[in-house]
Amino acid sequence: MKVVLLCGGLGTRMREETEFRPKPLVEVGGRPILWHIMKLYAHYGFRDFVLCLGYKGNMIKEYFLNYEAMNNDFTICLGRESRIEYNGGHEEQNFRITLAETGLETMTGGRLKRASRYIDDDCFMMTYGDGVSDVDIPRLLEFHKSHGKLATVTTFRPISRFGILDIDPANQVLNFIEKPKSDAWASAGFFVFNRRVLDYIDGDQTTLEREPLERLAAERQLVAFHHPGFFYAMDTYREFQILNDLWKNEQAPWKVWE
Repeated sequence: MKVVLLCGGLGTRMREETEFRPKPLVEVGGRPILWHIMKLYAHYGFRDFVLCLGYKGNMIKEYFLNYEAMNNDFTICLGRESRIEYNGGHEEQNFRITLAETGLETMTGGRLKRASRYIDDDCFMMTYGDGVSDVDIPRLLEFHKSHGKLATVTTFRPISRFGILDIDPANQVLNFIEKPKSDAWASAGFFVFNRRVLDYIDGDQTTLEREPLERLAAERQLVAFHHPGFFYAMDTYREFQILNDLWKNEQAPWKVWE
């Protein structure tokens, strides 16, 4: 089954890093966040990826073109019969990665539509190239197959950015809760789509999260998979620092692989 990763956004809210590289190549623990996302899927046996490129997409191409040399010891023979022999092997064996140019200014739905020529199954998965999670992919797929609808979206309970105060009529603070979890559910991405979802996308300027998903919801074709575990999107430089601190301290919940 194909796994589509949206990798083309500008990442304007963390210019400290994305001025020099696309956000999916911003590193967490010395590896691009894109690598972490792919490792989650690969852990569960899904190694066939389609990357939708846009902003600085050539850098993502270069990363994978150089992957063998940069992640292996190797012996190089120079001269007319030049060749490279890789010694040993990295853990990303049998990854199949299609790098699809989807335009600099194309919106999320348009990127998916442009890359659809590489999707040859009736069902595929999709997520964003900037969010990590410990979502159980097999359970997600089993849930999607069980309800028979066109689309499944993984949801989580977000943590509030602000502390919550319980205040009495005299303005006395009775309780303080630092960044509580919300009672509402938010999208974590990690979608499962039937191929017919592509018919809901009109063109390059279609934002997937607007007309297509709104229409699917109105037609009762979008079902939520409740994920009780970890999800964190790297939208700002502070979030970049938090993810790196979690990895450095060996407290990264999304690292489900050995």
